Amino acid sequence: MRKSNRRLRSRVALLMLVMGVLAYTWLPALAQEPRRHDGRDHDHLAGGLQLDQRYHHDHYYPPRGYVVASVPSGSISVAFGGSQYFFHGGVWFRPVSGRFVVITPPIGVVVPVLPPAYVTLSIGGLPYYYANGVYYAATPGQGYTVVSPPPGADSAQPTSAAPTTPPPAPSGPVAPIIYPRNGQSSAQTEADRQACYSWASAQPGAAADESVFERAVTACMDGRGYTLR
Repeated sequence: MRKSNRRLRSRVALLMLVMGVLAYTWLPALAQEPRRHDGRDHDHLAGGLQLDQRYHHDHYYPPRGYVVASVPSGSISVAFGGSQYFFHGGVWFRPVSGRFVVITPPIGVVVPVLPPAYVTLSIGGLPYYYANGVYYAATPGQGYTVVSPPPGADSAQPTSAAPTTPPPAPSGPVAPIIYPRNGQSSAQTEADRQACYSWASAQPGAAADESVFERAVTACMDGRGYTLR
């Protein structure tokens, strides 16, 4: 009887270990997996996506507070207020202890491009852009600034909506590796990177297509003596 009990406890412990490994493996992928709305509630899933239906945006995003090991390839690095943030597909991340937490971005932070899925609003005669609970306002020469919900946002109606193309699953490095071919210092590299971000954001098509923005940044940095991989 004792041997039978020990075998049973061993099997239960092994089953719990396997379930833990599977959960650790699957949940990050689940949080980034694109889903289409089928009328069912996915919010009960651990780490599952949440549907943003405001203004008929109808797009899924990982919830605030969700933690991932790495941000998606092609994420844009943004420095603001002495902190570093990453932006991809309408989702904002903040590095914490070697991992990345999904957050609500701080008011005033500027991103050079809009996410691929957004809703255009006209509030008080001014254009605003909405995605994933965040409002953006155009900032000429810089990109788009995160702003507080403007007065009248609750009753605003969308004027147009960009195609709701889901962001890809995470893969690859956090951000491109920049190699200074001419021995540029870290300070010079950062200054050149910011200048190229600003220049790339002004290129035709960059505001609506992240791939255009990324190619423009690569071309600009190459012209300044850097190799990006």
